[in-house]
Amino acid sequence: MDKKRVVVTGMGVICPIGLNIDEYWKNLVAGKSGVGLITRFDTSNYTVKVAAMVNGFEPTQYMDLKTVERTQRSTHFAIAAAKQATEAAGLDMSKEKAERIGVVTSHMIECAPIAEGWETLQKRGPRRIDPLFYAKSSPSIVSQHVGVLLRARGPNTSVNSLCASGADAIGTCLNFIRLGYADVMIAAPTDASLDAITIAAMARVGALSTEPDPDKACRPFDLNRNGFVYGEGSGAMVLETYEHAKKRGAPIMAEVAGAAWTFDAYDATAPQAETEAVAMRTALENAGAKPEEVDYINAHGTSTKLNDVTETRAIKMVFGDRAYQIPISAHKSMYGHMITAGGAVESIGVVLTLMNGIIPPTIHYETPDQECDLDYVINVPRKAKVNVCLKNSFGLGGQNCCLVFKRFKDEK
Repeated sequence: MDKKRVVVTGMGVICPIGLNIDEYWKNLVAGKSGVGLITRFDTSNYTVKVAAMVNGFEPTQYMDLKTVERTQRSTHFAIAAAKQATEAAGLDMSKEKAERIGVVTSHMIECAPIAEGWETLQKRGPRRIDPLFYAKSSPSIVSQHVGVLLRARGPNTSVNSLCASGADAIGTCLNFIRLGYADVMIAAPTDASLDAITIAAMARVGALSTEPDPDKACRPFDLNRNGFVYGEGSGAMVLETYEHAKKRGAPIMAEVAGAAWTFDAYDATAPQAETEAVAMRTALENAGAKPEEVDYINAHGTSTKLNDVTETRAIKMVFGDRAYQIPISAHKSMYGHMITAGGAVESIGVVLTLMNGIIPPTIHYETPDQECDLDYVINVPRKAKVNVCLKNSFGLGGQNCCLVFKRFKDEK
């Protein structure tokens, strides 16, 4: 059976280096860092001092005050990004069949409101709990709100594969369309779990960088990397069949050609190169692309000791000697790791690379690591015609999702 051709027609973003697509792309290409000292809470007793925070975001620009007050920050981000994406796509719901349009989101539950709710319960009793507590903290609440906002009555669900979630949501949208359940899908992964309790917990397991200098904390593939930098934000993408996009005259930005998933079944934290390689190979097969056709790899690139070495090994397993000739870059060097949203925000950067012929850099790189010896597009952007990009996302605990994007070429 021939696979339906699926294209990207709109994108939106809220992240530490941009509150819209133009600002995001300008700063991404410039190698501007969104990593800074944590100002949201007192870090005096914390070993971790830096994070990539979203600043200057005003949710009432995208929703009414009642919605703002009744929802969490992660929902605010997703609604804003989804609105940007659907407006960019020119998606007019009054002209669409609502049951043929769906939403897939992903998000991390925000721990602070749950901790506050528990404290209220203990100190003031069950009758003083926020009546909207469950509605605010439900794992499915973001997809519900985005669906209501868009009046989209097709498939509506949320996924969570930790660090692979953003790519997972896009791949899930791709499959809903290919399987015939929808003509249009909106992926709107989001993450606003950057709070005191989360940073404390992640620091305890040694996952986060303890470097106090924001310009050295997040340095993927560098010898002296010592952990990832926590980030927050949302990236939204409108996917639809090529035929549907052409019929309504939508702006086509790129093609989502393939997706694949694997699970390490190996370790609670340590990644495994062999299963990452299977995900890459399978995504390429799903896209009808050969390894020799890949012009650029957008790395998971977390800046942890294990991830960067393992991902490098996996790339070599898939591409052999050609691995040394493929440019690779890690966007997390600029805006940290958004956990459930990272893969989506990075995929937006991939689409913009395909459109503009510029590969954003991996910044903060100083010292080579002999175990990470590939072409990581160090510190400055690179002009290059990219026709096929492999995008890697590998979740903590072994959940992997890889996507393949292609530069759009119209059918003749």
